[in-house]
Amino acid sequence: MPDLQEETMPITKQADGTFRAEPPFSDDDVAQLHAGDKVLFYGTIYTARDAAHRRMINGLAEGTPLPVDVKGQIIYYVGPTPARPGRVIGAAGPTTAMRLDPFTPAMLEQGLKVIIGKGGRGSVVKKALQEHKAVYLLAIGGAGALLSKTIKAMEVIAYEDLGTESIKKLTVEGFPAIVTCDMYGNDLLLAGKEQYRDQGVLGDYVSVPPAEKAG
Repeated sequence: MPDLQEETMPITKQADGTFRAEPPFSDDDVAQLHAGDKVLFYGTIYTARDAAHRRMINGLAEGTPLPVDVKGQIIYYVGPTPARPGRVIGAAGPTTAMRLDPFTPAMLEQGLKVIIGKGGRGSVVKKALQEHKAVYLLAIGGAGALLSKTIKAMEVIAYEDLGTESIKKLTVEGFPAIVTCDMYGNDLLLAGKEQYRDQGVLGDYVSVPPAEKAG
């Protein structure tokens, strides 16, 4: 008999070593993920970029609740292109995540558990991920058309006036991403720089400023 409880767990490790993940997530769920893990997402992902984040954070400062409950949820930094006829969505490649660094700690305070984007994060965000037990993942930059094939439905749910930067609810099946900054302070990108730099050429040069290390 299959273990029904295991089948309904939000995050499960598959036989090939990848993780299957479907929100909502708890602290214990996120604790399973470590930098370098490959994850396939299913279910709901919310989208938001610079303009939507700025409006949400300004609203919070004025006492206005977020237009969507992000507790235990995923936000993907993306502004998809218009869909071609017969398609659910256009290209849906990731936005450079560091542009969202000023807004991220406040979103994590609201219970956001998973963020997907492109590129690295600053030390303030990495510390906030540790504090709030959340995780940041990389989606593949330049592969927006391929990523869009995992998106099965899309609905604009807030800030329609922002156009491509409106907040959207995506329904995904097998959306791929790689854990980059985990809740333990590990950073896959910085670790890679350290692993592959040639100390013989660089001499005493320090590739990673201490301020960029979480902790």
